[in-house]
Amino acid sequence: MSDRLPTPGPALPRLRDAFLAAGFTPDGLLELLGAPAYAALARNETVPALRATRGGGRLETLVRLFLLQRPVPYERARSALPADDALTDGWLRRHTGAGTDAGGDGDAVSATVDVRPYAGPEGLNWWIVSDLGCAVGGAGGIRTAEGAGTGTAAGTAGWSRLVLGVGGASTTLAGITVRAPVARALDLGTGSGVQALHAARHAGSVTATDLNPRALRLARLTLALSGAPEAELREGSLFEPVEGEAPYDLIVSNPPFVISPRAADGTRLTYRDGGMGGDDLCRTLVGRSAAHLADGGYCQLLANWRHIEGRDWSERLASWVPEGCDAWIVQREVQDIAQYAELWLRDAGEHLGDPAAYAAHYDAWLEEFEAGGTTGVGFGWITLRKSGARHPSVTVEEWPHPVEQPLGEEVRAHFERRDFLRTADDAALLATHFVLADEVAQEQIGRPGADDPEYVVLRQNRGMRRATRVDTVGAGFAGVCDGSLPAGRIVDAIAQLLGEDPVGLRDRTPESIRLLVEQGFLLPAGEE
Repeated sequence: MSDRLPTPGPALPRLRDAFLAAGFTPDGLLELLGAPAYAALARNETVPALRATRGGGRLETLVRLFLLQRPVPYERARSALPADDALTDGWLRRHTGAGTDAGGDGDAVSATVDVRPYAGPEGLNWWIVSDLGCAVGGAGGIRTAEGAGTGTAAGTAGWSRLVLGVGGASTTLAGITVRAPVARALDLGTGSGVQALHAARHAGSVTATDLNPRALRLARLTLALSGAPEAELREGSLFEPVEGEAPYDLIVSNPPFVISPRAADGTRLTYRDGGMGGDDLCRTLVGRSAAHLADGGYCQLLANWRHIEGRDWSERLASWVPEGCDAWIVQREVQDIAQYAELWLRDAGEHLGDPAAYAAHYDAWLEEFEAGGTTGVGFGWITLRKSGARHPSVTVEEWPHPVEQPLGEEVRAHFERRDFLRTADDAALLATHFVLADEVAQEQIGRPGADDPEYVVLRQNRGMRRATRVDTVGAGFAGVCDGSLPAGRIVDAIAQLLGEDPVGLRDRTPESIRLLVEQGFLLPAGEE
């Protein structure tokens, strides 16, 4: 891996124009490659894309250069982009020897960085710049990156500073982030800059930090190539680069959350290994965030956490939440310690090296987990909102089911509903007008031919896509909530229809209403 990276110089706007003219965009790639090859490329599997780019067109050339990292003849590169300027500014380099598309030893060029088209909001075309061979998700792991895994001290040190492109974690965080306009946003651990790129769309100013100076240089390229406003880039760990400064309205972080043992040679992969024991980095980030949040501000991050024998994981996570903050913590997946070790050993490409070394590293992961009583590792989302409430709302739940991204608006609505419920007693609930959320369906479950269903399920077709079981009263209540009547009058009407005592029904119905509001099936429309 070369320390030389492109500079945001005169070639950059011409390079962007060339990308657009050639259709080097997500839509253009899909049309060129077809759905199977496009999906494979997202997994960093290149063979289908190589087969689809055997022609000599401009888009095929750009795909081979910047996505497949194949040298191409110089003249072919010139037909697709301003090759001389790209060579001067470091986007391309001269390549000699076998392996070009032309074969033989002809004059050729190759890319110095990975450039991936990325679909921004409202049809925007962006490009994410990262190290070669470091798109997330390939079967070979990052040892397939240029210069990685060389076995030399210099190679190991360079490998540890690699900067990855966009993967599933990056897009997940971008999708759950609240996108309300804000004055100040902080992208903590920016990597290749994708979260800063999104934040620049709705923040007056963006600060992006990273412990790895190489990441900051690549993030600057991502922002500039995508035509985004320049962010303030700062080097340092966690909140150190912004200590003592004005608070932020939004903090986002895809931190190095992997729970891994310290490498025997003292190195670590900066993009994934935080350098603290266990899940201490994520716990520290959560705990320190409140001091850097403005009132009403959000901190949103992805995290891994340990499941410890004899301890309730949800109570442990709730204890991380700092005073004065509401929280919504969602566990999306749990892996046993063997699965987890295998995942990240493969991520580093260790399965492709010496089998004895792989086995020794695998054993070291298991030894550290067992010593700490770790039985599994959870992955999920943590959102904090600085509410200053005397009785904060802290929700910790497991939700491994499919959701509909983006979820930023659902995250904002979640906390608004918690605000409402925090101040609404049973009398206030019954005085409130409610509406049924959009795209909620009712399912009746029972034996075929039965007169009445055994039970009724309300199911969301948007957002979190929750389903909840309700009784006849709950189903009837939700079905007539259109905002025209207060809840109490609807309950009275149901009591009369069913021949029940209206006082008793009023006493027990608020609990059901509260649950339906918590889960987003019912939305307050005003009070009587």
